[in-house]
Amino acid sequence: MSSRKVDTEVSGSISIRLISLGLLLVGWTAFAAAIADPAILPSPFEVGGLTFSELTNGPLLYHLGITLARVLAAFVLAMTIGTVFGLIMGRRKAVDTWLDPWLLFFLNLPALVTIVLCYLWIGLTEVAAIAAVAINKIPMVTVLIREGARTFDPALDDMSKIFRVSRLTRFRHITVPQLAPFFAASARTGTALIWKIVLVVEFLGRSNGVGFQIHLYFQLFDVAMVLTYALAFIIVMLLIEFAVLQPWERRASRWRRA
Repeated sequence: MSSRKVDTEVSGSISIRLISLGLLLVGWTAFAAAIADPAILPSPFEVGGLTFSELTNGPLLYHLGITLARVLAAFVLAMTIGTVFGLIMGRRKAVDTWLDPWLLFFLNLPALVTIVLCYLWIGLTEVAAIAAVAINKIPMVTVLIREGARTFDPALDDMSKIFRVSRLTRFRHITVPQLAPFFAASARTGTALIWKIVLVVEFLGRSNGVGFQIHLYFQLFDVAMVLTYALAFIIVMLLIEFAVLQPWERRASRWRRA
C-alpha cells in the first residue's frame, strides 16, 4: 500500500471523526437546552468556561499531572509483565497449559474487587493504587501478546538456527517485528482501560488526582465540575490516542501490508 494512499485514508478518517465529534457537541447542546437546568446538565459552553478557569486559576493541571503519572506507571508495569508472560505462554505449550487457568481467573476478576483487596492488603498507598491498576491490565496484555507469539513464522526460526543467529539478534530482527502489531494493539486497548481504572482507584482511596476531584464534586452534587474534570482528562487521553498510539499501531503493522 502506497504512503500517499495511507495518508489519504488517515486524512479522511480524521475528518469523519471531527464531524462526528461536532455532532456529539450539537446533541449535547440541544439536550441541555431542552432540560434548561444547568444543575442537571450544563451546556458545553458552561463546561468549557469552567475548564478554562480551572486550567488558569485552579488545580486542574496539578490533578491531571498526578493522574497521568499513575497511568504511565501502571501502563509500563502492566505492559512489561504482560509481554513477558504472553511471549513465554505463546512459545511454550507446556507453560501455556499450566498458566491458562490462572489467566482466565484474573481476566474475570472484577476491577473493583482488585482495587478493594489491594487497599485492604497494602493500605491506602500509591503502591496499592498502581498495583491494582496493573493487575487488572496484565491479563489483557498477556492474551494479546500470546496470540501474537502463536502466529510467529516457523520458517524464520529455522533460518535463524541454520545461520546460528545470536539470541539478541533474533529477538531484535525476528521476534520484535512480528510482535510489534500485537504490542501496539495491546497498548491502545490497555491505555483506554487503565485510565478508567485509575479514576476508580483515585475515587476510592487517593487524596489527589482527577478521580479524587470527581469524588469531591460528586459529594457536592456539582454536575458541572464533575463534567469539567472528566472531560478534561478524556480530551488528554484522546490526544494521546490520536497523536501517539494510533500512528504507532499503523507504523507497527505497515510491514504486514507491504
